[in-house]
Amino acid sequence: MIQYSSLTDFELVDFLKNGEERAFREIYERHWQKSYLMARKRLSDDTGAEEVVQDIFCKLWRKRDSFTLTKGLDNYFAVAVKFEVINQLAKKARHTRFEKETFTRFSEADNSTIEDLDLKELKEQLQQSIDALPEKCRQVFKLKYEQEYTQLQIAAELDISEKTVEAHLSKARKTLKGTFQGMLGLLICFL
Repeated sequence: MIQYSSLTDFELVDFLKNGEERAFREIYERHWQKSYLMARKRLSDDTGAEEVVQDIFCKLWRKRDSFTLTKGLDNYFAVAVKFEVINQLAKKARHTRFEKETFTRFSEADNSTIEDLDLKELKEQLQQSIDALPEKCRQVFKLKYEQEYTQLQIAAELDISEKTVEAHLSKARKTLKGTFQGMLGLLICFL
């Protein structure tokens, strides 16, 4: 029986390429804590740091067949954390910008239109539009915006890929944007 704990990073990667889950588990055990601490230091957010590290390990497992190690796993994880943190911060910035733009559009709307809006009726209309989405699309949307799941958590919960989750969310947003013309971000806040 192979003692994975005594193998070098390069030997572990060779086993990983062959789909050895125990090699992956050993890599995870050796590098998770250090990667998490690096991510938490950069993000100052425990949950965000966990998400970053989880995403890195998921990508490593998915790309294990073509994974190439040149300088060691410490270096690989340091670089991976850096780029994943940058991606997460960029995603947050886009989300914040979208919310600000939506709020600005809504607040700049014609006052007579705003006065005519009955928030309760608008919320009901939003719920009807969500209920009209295809079943899987609706499930993904509700998990994301009502349960506040991450895309990775949704993929695991529904046993679908992250790309499929992204596609469902994109479809839902597009459908709802068409219905509510620029007020979607504000309305989602009321769910």
